[in-house]
Amino acid sequence: MTEGNFVDYVKVNISSGNGGKGSAHFRREKYITKGGPDGGNGGRGGHVIVVTDKSLWTLYHFKYQRHFKSDHGGDGGKSRSSGADGKDTYIRTPLGTIIKNSDTNEIIHETLKDGEEKIILEGGMGGLGNWNFKSSTNQAPRYSQPGIKGKEMQITLELKVLADVGLVGFPNSGKSTLLKTITSAKPKIGNYEFTTLKPNLGIVEYRNYKSFIIADIPGIIEGASKGKGLGHYFLRHIERNSILLFLVSSESEKIVDRYNILLNELKQYNPELMDKDRIIAISKSDLINKSRMTEIGLEIEKNIKNIPYSFISSVSNIGLTELKDDLWKVLNN
Repeated sequence: MTEGNFVDYVKVNISSGNGGKGSAHFRREKYITKGGPDGGNGGRGGHVIVVTDKSLWTLYHFKYQRHFKSDHGGDGGKSRSSGADGKDTYIRTPLGTIIKNSDTNEIIHETLKDGEEKIILEGGMGGLGNWNFKSSTNQAPRYSQPGIKGKEMQITLELKVLADVGLVGFPNSGKSTLLKTITSAKPKIGNYEFTTLKPNLGIVEYRNYKSFIIADIPGIIEGASKGKGLGHYFLRHIERNSILLFLVSSESEKIVDRYNILLNELKQYNPELMDKDRIIAISKSDLINKSRMTEIGLEIEKNIKNIPYSFISSVSNIGLTELKDDLWKVLNN
């Protein structure tokens, strides 16, 4: 999936169908001069329905269609025949999509199960035909109900990436290089901040044909939880990852401080992220000697309790097998 094809936020206009009007028909046949009312009911308008489709990874298909409108219900007919229901409109969305009312920002639905269907906007009810209003005191009602009009709404679709492991780190900390090295993904890589502008997904092949999914998420900067930099644009993608892999460059003078800044931004954005499992990886470890590695290890063990850490280099393939072992172990615990 190329960066340009990854779309995780769209606004869509939807309209449900009008209900058909009821019929005010009277039965008229040869030799039956007063057949009475026999007008049928109108059909309901078409619903707008969201369908969860696990084969989709992005909201890119909405780039070409932003308006969805369901058919109107048919009018009632004679002989108490009901009008046809309007054709429903189905909107396919990936797993992990949140659907909101654009005006109120209220969450309407969240897609979590493949094949799940949810009516987002109901079609209008069909009107009743005149035969429904016949009574002992009103033998020949000449009226029927009009159908109820459908509804219109603008909805916002927000995709939160579903991955086993989410890469968390500052810009230019080596996340994209790591993803490219241990998966078949081909993210954009460059020696400057915000090379990654959209989340990238890759499948890590593990031992005995096992695998797990890892997501490279645009780099965090201090103040991101308040919208600074790319801000909330990427933080929502971290919410659905099982493990958070913190990548801190060995070039940083104070490794623990850099880790704490990242952790604080996640906490400010959503305190529930603190409940997720964490692993620390010191990237670009080929640039430091063993003495510096020992110094960093002691610093981490002293200030960060019960968090596994390792030294890696995506360029030199140092520590990558051990890192995958650690990730698999935590995932299966």
